[in-house]
Amino acid sequence: MALRVLGIDPGLTRCGVGVIEVSTTRVPTLVSVHTLRTAADLPLERRLLAIARGLEALIDEFRPDAIAIERVFAQNNVRTVMGTAQVSGLALRAAAERDIPVALHTPSEVKAAVTGYGSADKAQVGQMVARLLRLDEVPKPADAADALALAICHAWRRDGVPAAATSAGSASGTRLTPAQRAWRDAEKSVRTPRLGG
Repeated sequence: MALRVLGIDPGLTRCGVGVIEVSTTRVPTLVSVHTLRTAADLPLERRLLAIARGLEALIDEFRPDAIAIERVFAQNNVRTVMGTAQVSGLALRAAAERDIPVALHTPSEVKAAVTGYGSADKAQVGQMVARLLRLDEVPKPADAADALALAICHAWRRDGVPAAATSAGSASGTRLTPAQRAWRDAEKSVRTPRLGG
């Protein structure tokens, strides 16, 4: 049975939403991709309302099995971080209201999962998304491609490495490809140490 994942690249001006299905053979297929937009001159509450309604409509239309959201990181631009965090909250609420499981993935995790390189740039991520989904061109804007990359990352995830790792190199799945090691290392770098550890 196919797994349907909806990825969200949160943003106040542009919020990317990508929906994929992954077959039992781990092959991802594009279902739909969207960019929710709001004008910068609108009051903040109106912008958030528009994005909330857009997210809810897409979630209800595509009924994903899981939702993947980019984890918010501190940046120099506090205003951008605030908008991203607010939109992430809207997505988390919409998922919780519908009992859909949610995962947060860091940009490094996503880049490593899709390209094998945790420091890949947006162009490289977009090109790999197009290749993996067998598209003629890279989805635009970059927020849309990033949302699809989040969905792919989540769909391939199993125990911190891409699901393909279970068949890579050996029957036990202990030998990882360079891409799988990069993903594992990206995840380790953001894990919070356990208390008393």
